[in-house]
Amino acid sequence: MKLKSKWRRWSILTLGALALTGVLGWFVLPFAISLPAGLLENPAASPVLLDRHGTPILHLTLPDSSHAAPVAWEEIPADLVACTLAAEDKRFYQHGGIDLLAVLRSTRDCLARRRIVSGASTITQQLIKISSPPAKRNIFTKIHEALAARRLEMTWSKRRILTAYLDRLDYGNLRTGSVEAARFYFQKPLTDLSLAECALLAGLPQAPTRLNPINHPQRSTVRRDTVLRRLAAAGNTDSARISAALTEPVTLRPLIESQPAPWLAAQAANLKSQIPTTLDLPLQRDLEAIVREETVKLREANLRHAAVVVIHNPTGEILALVSSANWNDPRGGQLNGALTPRSPGSTLKPFTYLLAMERNHRIPSSILADIPSPFRTPQGLDLPENYDRCYRGPVTLRTALACSLNVPALRELNFLGGPRPLHDFLEDLGITTLKPDANLYGLGLTLGNAPVRLLELTNAYATLARQGSYFPPVLFPSKLDVRHKMFDVRSAYLIADILSDPEARAPSFQPGGPLDLPFRCAVKTGTSSDFHDNWCLGFTPEFTVGVWAGNFEQQPMKGLSGIAGAGPIFHRAMLKLHENIKPTWFAKPNGLAEISIDPRNGKLIPAQEKNARRDLAPSGQVPPAATPADYDATGKALLDPTYAEWFASRHNLRHNDLALDPDQIAREPLRIISPANNSTFLLDPEIPSGSDKLRPVTNLPGTARWQSDTLVIEPASPEPIIHLTTGTHILTATDPATGITHTLTLRVKSL
Repeated sequence: MKLKSKWRRWSILTLGALALTGVLGWFVLPFAISLPAGLLENPAASPVLLDRHGTPILHLTLPDSSHAAPVAWEEIPADLVACTLAAEDKRFYQHGGIDLLAVLRSTRDCLARRRIVSGASTITQQLIKISSPPAKRNIFTKIHEALAARRLEMTWSKRRILTAYLDRLDYGNLRTGSVEAARFYFQKPLTDLSLAECALLAGLPQAPTRLNPINHPQRSTVRRDTVLRRLAAAGNTDSARISAALTEPVTLRPLIESQPAPWLAAQAANLKSQIPTTLDLPLQRDLEAIVREETVKLREANLRHAAVVVIHNPTGEILALVSSANWNDPRGGQLNGALTPRSPGSTLKPFTYLLAMERNHRIPSSILADIPSPFRTPQGLDLPENYDRCYRGPVTLRTALACSLNVPALRELNFLGGPRPLHDFLEDLGITTLKPDANLYGLGLTLGNAPVRLLELTNAYATLARQGSYFPPVLFPSKLDVRHKMFDVRSAYLIADILSDPEARAPSFQPGGPLDLPFRCAVKTGTSSDFHDNWCLGFTPEFTVGVWAGNFEQQPMKGLSGIAGAGPIFHRAMLKLHENIKPTWFAKPNGLAEISIDPRNGKLIPAQEKNARRDLAPSGQVPPAATPADYDATGKALLDPTYAEWFASRHNLRHNDLALDPDQIAREPLRIISPANNSTFLLDPEIPSGSDKLRPVTNLPGTARWQSDTLVIEPASPEPIIHLTTGTHILTATDPATGITHTLTLRVKSL
């Protein structure tokens, strides 16, 4: 009897101890296990670049190259929840993190078959596993995950656990989370998935690679049907819906990452979940299509790439940026043409003339000499030519800029003191690609011999459109607003007036081409030497558009100028921009006067006269009125000796309206271009006759009076011939109009 009593007492104590141990193990011990840090943090979301309207442009990858997009419980469709539970954990709502029935079943099967047949992990345990750092798979890891799952079940709601699980699941193809899986496989939001599509996604996490629906469609379909049958067995879903889902064909729309603005990823250093930009996605897509279409048209001319920048002038915001015609082109398609320095051709000329207006008091009707003009360079004498290898004689600044003449631009930069003023001005306008030494470029800087970036040059033109107000272009919205006034509003208006004057550019650019729009627009083209690059930049008060066209590997195009290559893209871009926004024009600033001038001499004449042309001038710089002394008896405009050589050359096609007056004073002072003062010459007796003869070069050919006490000077046209002998000689050149004398020292040696 006593033995029975002791046994009963021992059994009760044992059962109590076991019960207490079970209670402690089930409810208390789990709190000795810490939850994974990856679970306590919000899941990482792939950064999404947004356009100015909040529309996604580009989904970036996380550091592990995956894409992820967390979701709220309210956005998860009930069908996806039901299918996921059917596939992974049918008793999710009945267990407390560990499914004891599944554990017993798994143990029985393992003992019976002597191998693991099926797992017993619940969704909660799987969530712990995928949120933890990789660990060796053994019984201790399993126990640790089970205890952590218990703790999670006692602290989180079932909804929160399911949401976290669906956010972290690997669905294959580097897609993490159900939102990103739906976007990748079906290009749909979660809420639009059908029951069959939910079942397909729910089946993938079991083996994302083996069940990849893109590579193994049959396997994924079989797995989908298995999930649907399990769902049917659960008895909570209408059988008709399941039957329809089983017969629904699998229609994948795998996302091809041919995103708009693919260059944008390299500009996004801030890995926030959502990164707003200033881009306008519909406009970006339209311009990318325009670039593709126009470059295809010019494939035979060996043009393969183009870049476009659109800036909203009032804010400086970049509305669109096309980096290349084809991002996937193996010949440099992933270079960004808007950021790659290229030779800008004549597109820098407007800034030369703007400086001439502000520093040399030029006005649009100022007469510039388009005549053969040699310049001394470190390599020797240079005789630049215009694009068509012709010289036009006296032209207005308006004509010189509108027709993009080279020689007047070089002469103006020379009068400004050389390349330094333009070099510094361009740097102040945000051009960052220039080397510090302006003399490396020489006067050729105004012709574009210094590579620049399209984005920076477009913003420089936007500064013209803002009438002198400079601030950097904006891609990511910022509250910073640093503005600088770069030049006078009147100068900006006059440059814009010239660049928007179709009549002024008509002699060089045929009317009806890409530069002519149905509204007023300032525009300038540029073509680099040997046709490696061509450009077209322009603006209205609302927008500035810059276009570069060429080949990234520096292959030249086949005779394609800026008007033919970049021009059509510019034209279509401007039309697209003003499709729904009415174009305006700048209000004429105070202090500008309407004038009527004779374009042959820049002087005022009545508006009704035959040669009269309208123009503008600052009120304090109105030119003088023409007098009879400015014309010969037949009405031809008289030229000073500056034009003597040109007037007698084959380039002069204006004999009917111009005449030379040798008695006039030259408009510019005499300059000795060659020889340079303190030059040394070597006489080589082995060189045939002529090596001892020197022909000087001036800016006023045939005008100077040359004299030397030790050298023989033989009269000749247009300049005399100086016979060199060994020794040191003094040579003088006198300007007869002013009496100013230039003295040179020459040293002559014999080899």
